[in-house]
Amino acid sequence: MRDLQRGGRTGPRFPAYGASNSLVGVKLFRRGESSSTDAAAESTVATDGGSAANARATAPTATAGKGRPTPKRRDAQGKRRGPVAPAPMTAKEARARRRAARGNRQDRKTAAAERRAEAQERRARMLAGEDKYLLPRDKGPLRAFVRDIVDARRNLVGLFMPMALVVILVSFAMPGLQIIATLVMLVMLVFMIIEGVLLGRIVNNRVRERFPDTTDTGYRLGWYAFVRASQIRKMRAPKPRVGPGDAV
Repeated sequence: MRDLQRGGRTGPRFPAYGASNSLVGVKLFRRGESSSTDAAAESTVATDGGSAANARATAPTATAGKGRPTPKRRDAQGKRRGPVAPAPMTAKEARARRRAARGNRQDRKTAAAERRAEAQERRARMLAGEDKYLLPRDKGPLRAFVRDIVDARRNLVGLFMPMALVVILVSFAMPGLQIIATLVMLVMLVFMIIEGVLLGRIVNNRVRERFPDTTDTGYRLGWYAFVRASQIRKMRAPKPRVGPGDAV
């Protein structure tokens, strides 16, 4: 055998005397596979198999984290839900379940009374001017200062709504005066526009003096003052903190 290998002859290699007859290490070819390719692959695996196996054995396996800590057992068990009840078979059973979920009549009345009390308390604090309960457009010391300026003035704009209601009623009661009522409404509208422009300028000038670093000026602040002035004094929200003619 050694002489055949030294001479360069190729041929089937016979196992040595005394070797095992097991098929361990024997390569079985499939149909269409090349024997030369398998030989090259076997040689490559033979040379690099040991180092690759050692690398796989020593390389740690990196696993991606969950991004959150594992919850404790008592917390996980507390969040578990019970079995889901089956769907009701009849409409009567569905109504019974809804009544059971709502509770009895006394509990519903108590819950409704508590909700009304909370809503009334929030409205009372909002009307009192507490900044926490105000709408976003009314929050802040700047908007409170603008409301004080408007509330301290006697604005002609505030008379527009009641006068418009009177004119509409008169035009319906006496159709012959409809033309006069329309002219009166147009005159009132012109006065409203003029007073709104003047009020916007006054408010912007006062705000720049009191709050020189603010950017909440211009048309938006003037419109806020105009809307406040056009409301009836008793219907303004939040309620006025100053009286007509008071110094602000």
